[in-house]
Amino acid sequence: MIEIRRFSDLGTFQNDWLNAHYHFSFSHYYDPARLGHGKLRVWNDDTIQPNTGFPPHGHRDMEIITYVRKGAITHQDSLGNKGRTEAGDVQVMSAGNGVQHSEWNAEGEDTTIFQLWIEPAETGGAPDWGAKAFPKADRSGEWAVLASGRGEAEALPIRQNAAVLGATLKAGEQLDYEVKDGRYGYLVLAAGSVELNGEVLHARDGAAITGAATLTLKGLEDAEIVPVDTI
Repeated sequence: MIEIRRFSDLGTFQNDWLNAHYHFSFSHYYDPARLGHGKLRVWNDDTIQPNTGFPPHGHRDMEIITYVRKGAITHQDSLGNKGRTEAGDVQVMSAGNGVQHSEWNAEGEDTTIFQLWIEPAETGGAPDWGAKAFPKADRSGEWAVLASGRGEAEALPIRQNAAVLGATLKAGEQLDYEVKDGRYGYLVLAAGSVELNGEVLHARDGAAITGAATLTLKGLEDAEIVPVDTI
């Protein structure tokens, strides 16, 4: 089953530095029908104004994946890690038994990100952080595994039987993906427009996939696609 979730129907929050849209219940936004999808608990679509961001705060027992759509995000944490992740690249923080961190837009333009939270297979453990560049040209017309707990060498590691993928698709191209029985898929269009099994998706629309399904994506205009495959 495929359920389309339009960007206009997402939960929202806005203050003087953050414009956020929530695919699932988060913070003040609560929808009992959208508490997560399999082990995927959070998919936030955030626009952060220049020289602002999330001050130091804590997490535990969560895999937090940040996909930068535009600009860059600067990370600093209580483990001593510090790094800047640019558009198209990915960072992963395994919160483990607890970590404090900040996420800051130190750029002179808005930064837009997808932030995903996936429940780990086991609680506790030492926290960790890492980032990696994933050039868009390397995933043109094909899937790249960006973060995974399934052992792909090229991916950033996460502590769950799940994977975050990415692809770019030119207008007129087609790309398929198979969601296996017993798994959950969630896909968001970062840019452009595609046809997904006969339904048109525009930038920042989502699609929730439950159970076995063959996804056929056809580029209507140049597009950037980010799916999650999880238990």
